[in-house]
Amino acid sequence: MARKEFTFRGKSMEELVAMDLQQFSNIIGRTRLRRTIKRWTDMKLLKKVEKAYQETKEGKQPKIIRTHRRDLPVIPKMVGLTLAVHNGKEFVKVQVIERMLGHYVGELVLTRKRLSHGKAGIGATKSSTAITARG
Repeated sequence: MARKEFTFRGKSMEELVAMDLQQFSNIIGRTRLRRTIKRWTDMKLLKKVEKAYQETKEGKQPKIIRTHRRDLPVIPKMVGLTLAVHNGKEFVKVQVIERMLGHYVGELVLTRKRLSHGKAGIGATKSSTAITARG
């Protein structure tokens, strides 16, 4: 069975990449995201994305783009790039794919660890260590 081509709001990936940011913001459904794209302030980061996109088109492996900005929207030229997003403690690498379009980068990197309980600590009673065995 043939793999279905990716579309975002009825547009193919080639059409999305050919659009400028103003046109892309018009087809996004969420108003807050549209306003964020229209008022894009971080031109330094946008230039890094453009440069990395050009390198991928040439067949080179671009540098990883590091950022602290979690409120950054994923735009079509970021697809295929690797971003390192700060989660408050360290930079977490994210490989951007098509399904991430229309989301913020901060949604893709978790800031809290998953809670995992270990064995009973020092000073615990014998009954508290056997709780899991009681079922």
